[in-house]
Amino acid sequence: MHEGLSQIFDAGSVRRQRARAAGRLGPVAGVLDDLAARLLDRLDDTKAKFGPALEIGGRGAVAAALARRGCQVVSADFSAELAAGAGGLAVAIDAEALPFGAEKFDLIVAHLSLHWVNDLPGALLQLRRALRPAGLFLASMPVLGTLAELRTALLEAEAALTGGASPRVSPFPELRDCAGLLQRAGFALPVADIEAIEFLYANPLDLLHDLRAAGETNAVTARSRKIPPRELFALALSNLPKRDGRVVATLRMAIMTGWNT
Repeated sequence: MHEGLSQIFDAGSVRRQRARAAGRLGPVAGVLDDLAARLLDRLDDTKAKFGPALEIGGRGAVAAALARRGCQVVSADFSAELAAGAGGLAVAIDAEALPFGAEKFDLIVAHLSLHWVNDLPGALLQLRRALRPAGLFLASMPVLGTLAELRTALLEAEAALTGGASPRVSPFPELRDCAGLLQRAGFALPVADIEAIEFLYANPLDLLHDLRAAGETNAVTARSRKIPPRELFALALSNLPKRDGRVVATLRMAIMTGWNT
């Protein structure tokens, strides 16, 4: 626990759910690879050559791609189990107290992981310090609008069944704040743009299964610890928007770049 810091997320729950995901990634490996490719495409926009590289949260979708580009890769994750299977030199981390010294890496890639960090400005500052001069920071993060359909359906279903509601989908930052966070951490040339991706499910339960397989289930500190009403998820999933008979789930993935000067 970090004193004076609002604990939006339960770090222990994040670590445990990601540890469980280490043995479940198979069904979502293709999706993780596709999303990582969208992020790593940004490396084609620079002529810089990178040696030592740190990847955070890649879940096997990042390290091999960086190695093919000639990088010597350290794979870090909040879960030791996920780090061990990610493909680089494995390191389990607390993102709010990183174990890396100053100027260790030419490149840092954080793929769909920093949205679980309570002190995101502090983590970004530590990551910039871990970059060598002229080093590149590249990150992806879900932003506001992600899983909006599921969030609304769960809130409405729980309100109808119990008269109240508890948070069951994580809060996400706004896209417009992402470049500002990079600038605040001291990155030069901060840029944040958006990839909006829709997933369609013939069976709405598969959406929940995929989130669990990826280690992306509810770890909000304020979540209810009570067993939810039996009808909750069935009612919520039945109310998800549909297209051509399949339910829709949206990922709004911010892609962030910044340089260390």
